[in-house]
Amino acid sequence: MTESDRRERALALFQEAYAHQMRKELDDAIRLYQESLALYATAEAHTFLGWAYSFQGRLDEAIAECHKAIAVDPEFGNPYNDIGVYLIERGDLDAAVPWLERAKRAPRYEPRHFPYMNLGRVYLRRGQWQEALRELEEAARLAPADPGARKMLHEIRARFN
Repeated sequence: MTESDRRERALALFQEAYAHQMRKELDDAIRLYQESLALYATAEAHTFLGWAYSFQGRLDEAIAECHKAIAVDPEFGNPYNDIGVYLIERGDLDAAVPWLERAKRAPRYEPRHFPYMNLGRVYLRRGQWQEALRELEEAARLAPADPGARKMLHEIRARFN
């Protein structure tokens, strides 16, 4: 099998894994992401495998997959954001901030507004209202159609009134 064939088959497996993940069929998704990675490692497959692990509460494994994703493609922003989110889930807000900041600077990242929203959540939990407002305003600017970003911004603005 040529490299091109392996890459194409890995992409098909990745897409199948994602479909399973969206149906909450996590064991099947994990198996398929692993098969995809065995054929051709991509930052996306490592990141999404980590995301599937996180749904099972396997945060150490999720973070490890994000580190592998970064090693494959340091310009891909999603694993930086995801590490930040997993650290937030653990309650380690201080450790989450630099990962979310790195996600904001990543050249290749969609949805671009997520790290801003997640930093907003960190600053809200810390009671740092001005910093939260700044992050949430940027999230809403980057994704004006996202109802979550608009809702969070509205809620923090209401605290200032």
